[in-house]
Amino acid sequence: MTLTQNNPFMKSYRNIYPKVCSSENINLAWKKARKRKTLKRYVVDFEKDIENNLNILRIELLLHSYRPKPLRTFILRDPKTRKISVSDFRDRIVHQAICNVIEPIFEKSFIYDSYANRKGKGTLTAIKRLEKFQRKVSKNKTIVRKSSRKNNFRGFYLKGDIKSYFDSIDHKRLIEIISRKIKDKELLFLIQNIILNHNSKDKGEGMPLGNLTSQFLANVYLNELDHFIKYQLKVKYYVRYVDDFVILHNDKNKLGLYKEKINNFLKTGLLIELNTDKSKIKPLSRGVGFLGFRIFHHHRLLKKKSTKRIYKKLDLFEKNYSSKKIDYDYVYNSFEGWIAYVRNANTYKLRKRISELMENRFQGEISTKEINGLIKFQNTIFQFQKFLFLATSI
Repeated sequence: MTLTQNNPFMKSYRNIYPKVCSSENINLAWKKARKRKTLKRYVVDFEKDIENNLNILRIELLLHSYRPKPLRTFILRDPKTRKISVSDFRDRIVHQAICNVIEPIFEKSFIYDSYANRKGKGTLTAIKRLEKFQRKVSKNKTIVRKSSRKNNFRGFYLKGDIKSYFDSIDHKRLIEIISRKIKDKELLFLIQNIILNHNSKDKGEGMPLGNLTSQFLANVYLNELDHFIKYQLKVKYYVRYVDDFVILHNDKNKLGLYKEKINNFLKTGLLIELNTDKSKIKPLSRGVGFLGFRIFHHHRLLKKKSTKRIYKKLDLFEKNYSSKKIDYDYVYNSFEGWIAYVRNANTYKLRKRISELMENRFQGEISTKEINGLIKFQNTIFQFQKFLFLATSI
């Protein structure tokens, strides 16, 4: 039993389904769902008769006759193999309409240091928070006495990774967690229909990677873990981004105890478990591997596998561009996203090398001056998120 279950002040919400189905909310959901996708064929087709299509969708929701269409799935190998499932555009509008209403409700219960898919959070904010914790735990790199290692300063970290997280989420358990706050049976029925619209390997488990509702509900599910770690284990230095989390402490044995208790909680409370191969305890002096970077106290390095990934990507782009499978705009947008990503680390020389490769391989299309302008003036990580999670551009 978790802290959220025991909290007598947890407010529940009833009769909010009419708000989900309201004309205002459906229209707002449509505008959000089409954002940055206005030229996509499926959006253009839907908007040819937009007023009628939105009215039909609303009536289906009100009459409880709405059923999501089968998901379109494909395999993404970047960098590891993932099965991405994409909903029909009208279903994405429904997902957005649900999140418009329930996201503010659950947001109040989320801890501060959960950083995925939340306004004002994100990858860069999570990294900065982790750096702050590093300095606190190590007491600004206080060197450990009687250590045989050079520059072996105080502190350790537990890097936690949940095994096959999206494929392992238990449907029944998820609905139980949602229903603690949402007491509206009509809305719960709709959410359940969306969750079940996924052909998973094991019946009653898994959510599709790529849906807005999946991203949001994944946070709701692991909010249980957040509360366990913060309020029952009373961990002070903890950061989570989706299913990756880091706990910092100056006592290695304490982290070992945390790891054991967390895995027991996950198995019994959420019916998932840690990936033991990836969940390791290491000294802070080696840098913390998190979100594609190796993070040290006063600088960040790009992980080697992230560097290899961009070279492989560049080879693939050149091949597909030569065979006219992709156009230059696609290459440019992906490169722009990569620049926004790596500029958050000490990567000047690497960016320069990649810039020169881009100029050589796409002569006549892109110039070093143009690339260097991106390196210097790119001030947003939106394109990085688009590049990293590709599903958002589908």
